[in-house]
Amino acid sequence: MDILIVEDELHNQRLLQGMVLKIRPQWNIVHATDSVAGSVEWLRNHTPGLIFMDVQLIDGICFSIFEQTKTECPVIFTTAYDNYAIQAFKVNSIDYLLKPVKESELEQAISRFEKQFRFAGASKIADYAEIVEAIKLGEKKYRKRFLVQGTAAFYKIDVADIGYFYTENKICYAVDKGNKEHILNYTLENLEEELDPEMFFRANRNTVIHVDSVNRVEDYFGGKLHVTLVPPYKAEVIVSRLKNSAFKNWLGK
Repeated sequence: MDILIVEDELHNQRLLQGMVLKIRPQWNIVHATDSVAGSVEWLRNHTPGLIFMDVQLIDGICFSIFEQTKTECPVIFTTAYDNYAIQAFKVNSIDYLLKPVKESELEQAISRFEKQFRFAGASKIADYAEIVEAIKLGEKKYRKRFLVQGTAAFYKIDVADIGYFYTENKICYAVDKGNKEHILNYTLENLEEELDPEMFFRANRNTVIHVDSVNRVEDYFGGKLHVTLVPPYKAEVIVSRLKNSAFKNWLGK
């Protein structure tokens, strides 16, 4: 069985490969890609028996792969999110695994694949066009505004007007593009769930920044990055070595 792994994080790619070969040592991992473009190019010339595919890749959502190729290979999706029309996967006899992938769940998914595809034949191949349409209809809606409590009344602030969020002494602040601070009853973890990841990035423990607020990015010691924001942030914004690549990919989209 020839296997393709589509995963944009090298650690997860290697982890998944190791688990697959532990469960099915006779299988052959023929290739691994980390992007929509790379997957499309490879699939135009190859047909694996099964694909393990991450939903969020470095250059977009994986479902656009099926809009650019005529691939009919069965797919087991892996994702850190549960908002990508998972019910559509079930309806189309495709399995999915939530990250971090557990070996026991991977083994169950492989067993289901073998039962549903290897022995049932090509008639069980999913309708990827239907899945893509379901995804478009079921995409998560991200927060567009906040209701903030002022001294005398509540007022509204649009997410599009916020340059960045930061925490200090366990209080969360939103800083708008006019450099005005607003206290929010949220944690940065809450905000990560509710903000559009295309527009906002968790730079470090203390800040979540809007892509338009990034003024300058410089290399920092230890493989880190130093980020200058507009409006200016009162402390240094340092992106860790581990987030270096993800930050650059996000900024370059």
